[in-house]
Amino acid sequence: MFVLELTADLTGVTNLRPIDTLEDPYYYSFRVQCTSCREMHDKWVDFDRFTTTDLSKSRGEANFVYKCRNCTRESSATIKTAPKAYMAASPPTKQVIIEFECRGCEFTEFRVEGEWIADGLTESKFDSINLAEDWYDYDEKTSEEVCVKEVGWVIRRA
Repeated sequence: MFVLELTADLTGVTNLRPIDTLEDPYYYSFRVQCTSCREMHDKWVDFDRFTTTDLSKSRGEANFVYKCRNCTRESSATIKTAPKAYMAASPPTKQVIIEFECRGCEFTEFRVEGEWIADGLTESKFDSINLAEDWYDYDEKTSEEVCVKEVGWVIRRA
């Protein structure tokens, strides 16, 4: 089991999460490495938690199925939980966003793409948050600036 952890400095917002619904799925983007021969796949792989593919030599299915070009071993990954919201903390802390099970492969790097949403400390809602860079906005209800900055990602074995 692996987890994707987020660390971010949130000001004026909390409950930061990807937009990830059946109607509008979030595509998780990773670099993948075969655990058998240690070959790194040369491209980023993207998959969502709602789409599954059948495994070739099993009755099972997974969100991501990969056949290594070097050793031809089939590997897979399955997202185990819906994404969890990142809650504001001072100082910023690592928090698990998503859990996934990998068989025959490891994810070595995460690339954030897609839109995220957050709740203001009042009843304000913020959408179209791009975490690829620091994000700033203005909360009309509190008349203060809100932001998400110093975003960091870690993939670790759970």
